Amino acid sequence: MAELSHRPLRELIEGFGGCDEYFTEMISSGALISGGRFEAFYLDTAPCPERVVFQLLGSDAAQLAGAAAFLDRLPCAGIDLNMGCSAPAITRTGAGVRWMADIDRAGELARLVRSRTKRRLSVKLRTGPGDNFDYLLDFCRRLADEGVERITLHPRTAREKFRRRARWEYVARLREGLSIPVAGNGDISSAGELAARSGSGTCDAVMAGRAAVRMPWIFAEARSIERRAETGQAAPNPAPDTPNPNIEETGLKFLELLARYQPPEFHISRARRFFGYFCDNLKWAHYLKTALNRGQTLAGVEQVWKAYFRENPEEIRAGVFPRKGL
Repeated sequence: MAELSHRPLRELIEGFGGCDEYFTEMISSGALISGGRFEAFYLDTAPCPERVVFQLLGSDAAQLAGAAAFLDRLPCAGIDLNMGCSAPAITRTGAGVRWMADIDRAGELARLVRSRTKRRLSVKLRTGPGDNFDYLLDFCRRLADEGVERITLHPRTAREKFRRRARWEYVARLREGLSIPVAGNGDISSAGELAARSGSGTCDAVMAGRAAVRMPWIFAEARSIERRAETGQAAPNPAPDTPNPNIEETGLKFLELLARYQPPEFHISRARRFFGYFCDNLKWAHYLKTALNRGQTLAGVEQVWKAYFRENPEEIRAGVFPRKGL
């Protein structure tokens, strides 16, 4: 979720009713403690700081602990250590999922960070270097012993990226084997899947990432599904309380928020990242993504976006075309 989990996206999701917690983009521990130029934008937890979790990334335990101590002074829901990112640019530095190669080293990191913050401490990780549940369980038990209070598992190995279906059975087994809450993440592509995972009893929470970019209303829609399930209602499809957002207006709102809350240096990269997923609500998504990526300013991106709906007004409302899986 790099270049995606920022204030503009939170503001957009909040406009549809919000979710329980938000995780920030990965914050470089080294850049944070050295006073990097753009760190203030990564630390912006508005509009709901009490529900935002700072996500820390780094390969140096002392730097990560120092960053945690710095963040401890800011309003937030907690601090999360990223031990799951498998992007080559991250793993080459020894950060992300590389921490999972050594249980003792990861445990020492957790203990050191725990000593520097009173905030809820969590870790997001993968199954590990390989497909070995016993290793994963031992790894997480060590983290819990050192003071980690929550685990979020993306149940794929370090090398799998998104090529194989997430092993949600690992989430359930990990929850059974630990004394701390376990959240699951992976392959959530619809509100129905989000509601089903949330109500399955196999995890304590469900994290939605890319699906929440494509459908910022996914949490509101999932709540609608849960309400109908609780009351036993067989509501029509779509149900009266299901969001039916204006796709054009939602895209324009995101551009407005991006201009308001992010520095100019971030505008184009984050616009491209957002629309790379959000356009999947539309019939001619590939064409539109290509056209939007040619834009060099937010004004240019906005012009292309508006032009698409002048030519395809029937696509303004969500749900006109079948939603694609992520």
